[in-house]
Amino acid sequence: MSLPPEPASPWQELLARFAGRRVAVVGECCLDVWLSGPARGLAREGVVPVVRVEEEAYAPGAGANAARGVAALGAEVRFVSLVGDDEEGGQARALLRAQGVDDALVVTVPVRRTVTKRRLTARGQLMARFDSGDCDAVTGDDEARLVAAVEAAVDGAEVVLAADYACGLWTPATRAAVERAARAAGALLVVDAHDIRTWHDLRPDVVTPDSEEVELVLGPADAEAFARDRVGFLERSGGLLRELSGAATVVVTLDRDGALVLPSDAEPWQVPAEPVAAPVGAGAGDAFAAAMVVALAAGAELPDAAQVGCTAASVVVARPGTTACRLPELRARLERHAPLHLGRERLAALVEDYRARGARIVMTNGCFDVLHAGHVAYLDAARRLGDVLLVGVNGDESVRRLKGPDRPVNPVADRVAVLQALSTVDHVVVFDGDSPTDLLRTVRPDVYVKGGDYTEDMLREAPLVRELGGEVRIVDWVEDRSTTALLERVRRSG
Repeated sequence: MSLPPEPASPWQELLARFAGRRVAVVGECCLDVWLSGPARGLAREGVVPVVRVEEEAYAPGAGANAARGVAALGAEVRFVSLVGDDEEGGQARALLRAQGVDDALVVTVPVRRTVTKRRLTARGQLMARFDSGDCDAVTGDDEARLVAAVEAAVDGAEVVLAADYACGLWTPATRAAVERAARAAGALLVVDAHDIRTWHDLRPDVVTPDSEEVELVLGPADAEAFARDRVGFLERSGGLLRELSGAATVVVTLDRDGALVLPSDAEPWQVPAEPVAAPVGAGAGDAFAAAMVVALAAGAELPDAAQVGCTAASVVVARPGTTACRLPELRARLERHAPLHLGRERLAALVEDYRARGARIVMTNGCFDVLHAGHVAYLDAARRLGDVLLVGVNGDESVRRLKGPDRPVNPVADRVAVLQALSTVDHVVVFDGDSPTDLLRTVRPDVYVKGGDYTEDMLREAPLVRELGGEVRIVDWVEDRSTTALLERVRRSG
């Protein structure tokens, strides 16, 4: 029997619309340089570590990293920026081209030095950061060329991202050009700025400050209240931030606390963040902004777009250096935020992602034909044995072979839907064999669970579980609760 078509999750449907979305990114182009190696004691010249540099990595930074993030998610990006006519500017442009970002609208200023940030790390610790380059405001003909580039980039865009790092690109003229062009194109204007107050008069649709940028614009008393209870303060103070920024909606990124969406026409909405180990890196804010604007271009509501942004940031923050989130990585992470009937390929990618983050994976399987209190108690007990519970469900033909021609009572699509509605179940996958051995080889669970009507000796798959490095656990079964007994009572009563 062929399985029913896999239903597309809301996230899949959204991500499928990313391709071809038109996004303009206007912002500074920096060169990020990462130097790393082991520390070899202290220098004779002073009490500072000696780091033997063994690796050098280069990446586009600031607004250029946001543009790279948009391209990595499959959208069409036009990037406007400026660099100096120097080696660092040439490197940044070459890196952009190599990663799918057209640099035709990047303005070269002959006497300007490209902003470069060099970071030195040893054993995963940041030792120093050295900044160089010019951050003076662009003027004259160079400013006029930027304005013309903005007009060309924004024409036809669905969303415009203004990445304002306060490194000289943003003048009253360039800000006004972005706002004017966005309105003419009917595009959303999203601003990611170090100081949201500088955009007040232009009334952006969305601003995306982080917690430090919020503190920057608050008075001392408000800053103290914000430090005590960030989420609570923001929920009470959305109007203040909208007034300071001029924006219709403020989306504040709060690292471990996710993001808080503060619209003018609805209640605040907190988007959770996934806790991850964070090595020394940069670009999580760029990843958030890039993913959020692509999602908005694809038609997502702001809370969903913010969730996409938080998920992309969680991918980037888990890696060292300056990186971008790619579409397959975003898809794999988002699968956990929607109940899915998983196919085998997606399941493998999902399990790999969980395992990379150190999650303890629990798996069980069964027919789950007529869900009852015994099932619910058993699944709840299984979920408490780890971080993720994956449930394998026998297909209809498999149930007939195991239980008889009158079963299943409920077709597989209905059984999957009921299981997915349980808060204890993270993911459901259908298998059509009589044994879950192939599924076990794909998942390689840390814990394999069966209900108390089994013993470990009865489970033919138990040796395979142990061979794969997992353990077998038998959880208590609720007395007098089984599908067979339930159906028998129905027959007797009817």
